Amino acid sequence: MEEGNGLKQKKKIPFVPVGRQETIRREIVSAIESKALSAREISGIVSIPEKAVCEHISHIQRTVNKTGRRLIVTSAECRQCGFSFKKREKLKKPGKCPICRAETIKEPLFSIR
Repeated sequence: MEEGNGLKQKKKIPFVPVGRQETIRREIVSAIESKALSAREISGIVSIPEKAVCEHISHIQRTVNKTGRRLIVTSAECRQCGFSFKKREKLKKPGKCPICRAETIKEPLFSIR
């Protein structure tokens, strides 16, 4: 570009991926072995989007069962009326409570025992 047009050009910084010692799924497993965590907490620890955590958890659920351990999912719960989403098979947080329509819902927690 021309320098005379009054616009400054920003230098593009190349994307550098996060350096990892373990795979993402192994990091998640080691994080949830010690205590129960929500998808948001796991995403902060492992540095991946919250959406991706649920996808990884579903794969971890299958592989952990083969080793004799179990993935424990503490179901989401409505903060207003106390409704528990026990029959829900999806791992991500529900949007609304089917009883009171509130959007204030506690996230499901994941742990391995």
